[in-house]
Amino acid sequence: MADRKDAGPKLAGLVRSGDEQAEAIAVTDFVFQANDISNAYLVTTSEGDVMINTGFMDNAERTKRLLTPHRTGPLAFIILTQSHADHFGGVPEFLEQGTQVVGGPGFNEALSDMMDLQPFFGPRSGKLWGATLKRGGSPKPAPHVVPDILVDRRLTIDLGGRTFELISTPEGETIDALTVWLPQEKIAFTGNVFGPVWLSMPFLNTLRGDKPRLVRNYLKSLETIRDLGAEIVVTGHGEVIRGAERIRADLDRMHAAVSYVREYTLEGMKAGKDVHRLMREFAWPEGLEIGEFHGKAAWAVKSIWREYAGWLHYEDGTTALYGVPRSSVDGDLVELAGGAARLAERAQVKLDAGAPLEAVHLTDIALSAEPDNAAALTVRKAAHEALLAASGGRNLSETMWLRSEIAAMEAKLGD
Repeated sequence: MADRKDAGPKLAGLVRSGDEQAEAIAVTDFVFQANDISNAYLVTTSEGDVMINTGFMDNAERTKRLLTPHRTGPLAFIILTQSHADHFGGVPEFLEQGTQVVGGPGFNEALSDMMDLQPFFGPRSGKLWGATLKRGGSPKPAPHVVPDILVDRRLTIDLGGRTFELISTPEGETIDALTVWLPQEKIAFTGNVFGPVWLSMPFLNTLRGDKPRLVRNYLKSLETIRDLGAEIVVTGHGEVIRGAERIRADLDRMHAAVSYVREYTLEGMKAGKDVHRLMREFAWPEGLEIGEFHGKAAWAVKSIWREYAGWLHYEDGTTALYGVPRSSVDGDLVELAGGAARLAERAQVKLDAGAPLEAVHLTDIALSAEPDNAAALTVRKAAHEALLAASGGRNLSETMWLRSEIAAMEAKLGD
């Protein structure tokens, strides 16, 4: 079992693992893997080939080059396990005369929402992923993909002696997520139902922003896959998972861990605890911890709270009902404090006392009124450096958020 305390963001290595790949990985003698931000898989049959995801548009030529030596016939189907560009970006590169593209329930709607909101999501994704993906100044746009076939709940495709059962398993990352099950070979292609890293906490609502993933639906999808009795699980990232006993044990562990986070949150709500307290107090019971390389349990607490409680936190009071944020009075607070420099001094006291988040709160107020105040920028940078050091750099989203904030402070101080 993987060490939960590996240094460095494990996910960063996975999404860049295709950069130096010289040849496709043979998962079996008829399944071949090209590594990418999300991996692409070629499945061969006696009557043609099937692609399960196509990788990202920036890397489509490389992905096709890796898989071409293993092609055995016409490409009959491209099956997309979800409507994110790292799964469908290479579709135009692979399409042939007669190829049918298959998407999951709600694929078109989910993709339309994501693409229409790119002016909102794009900069947020860049903040978190730009330095990791190293896409350059002019990334390729995502292609316009319209599946020829949309799965409702289940769809069976028979081709060249192989049976492909396409099963709706939503909420791991998207509502349209599919698992591709080969019942004769006992192979399940799960895409990113279980997130980008096996045996880790799902990201129920990403830092970039996305439609919330409902925790019970995630657990139901996990149960559906667990009941298949797979001997090989092929995920969207990294090495395949082999062995029915190991797969069952890992899925049981993930189910128990996510169920615990859900129950912890709901019990806390019933006990009258606010969401911030529940996030602060969360701790894994002995033997139940799973990885937190992309999502984190404390963030899942907040997502589950909002799923059940809605957007209004009563402790926020009357102002939460209206479109006037607390920051609208930051200038008044800075004036009353005697200027941004005075708040920066207090923030430094908080930081020295081991309270970097309180220091960040104070610098938020100071910089809202005086965006270029050097003292506030300096202590804010130091507070983020302290948070980064404390994080251990294991969670990629957290790491890249903190690094991007530090870089922003450095740029302003340089100016």
